[in-house]
Amino acid sequence: MSVSPPIRRYEIIPLAAAPARSPIQTPFFSCTAAAGFPSPADDYLEQPLDFNELLIKNPAATFAVRIAGESMTGAGLFPGDIAVVDRAATPTNGSMILALLDGEFTVKRYRMRGRHIYLQAENPKFSDIAIPEGATFEVWGVISHAIRML
Repeated sequence: MSVSPPIRRYEIIPLAAAPARSPIQTPFFSCTAAAGFPSPADDYLEQPLDFNELLIKNPAATFAVRIAGESMTGAGLFPGDIAVVDRAATPTNGSMILALLDGEFTVKRYRMRGRHIYLQAENPKFSDIAIPEGATFEVWGVISHAIRML
């Protein structure tokens, strides 16, 4: 069984240096992009795409964290990815969350089994974490999106 390196407080980064809802727009095409013969894309130009609008539901409560470790690769989160975290969202069974457990950050699936909370990894090399009695545990937010640099 492997253990993911903890996420340190300094690794939590603001989503954007610009104030929330600053217009950051990118042209958006309604067509698909073929990986073969080119097509005249100008005919398909739509309204500009605002990444703040696309990624942030609750601007005042949203931040980002860089993923470290491989415990969530089965859910599509890889080391170096950026997770968009919404502190205003309430976790439900199966939500992907950023949690603080005994002073260390971790990203896992939030699971309720009866009256007990478990943190589930999405990689068979990692075990579930049962939140023990007396542990310091806090859900910092629900992960709503992931950003991967290619």
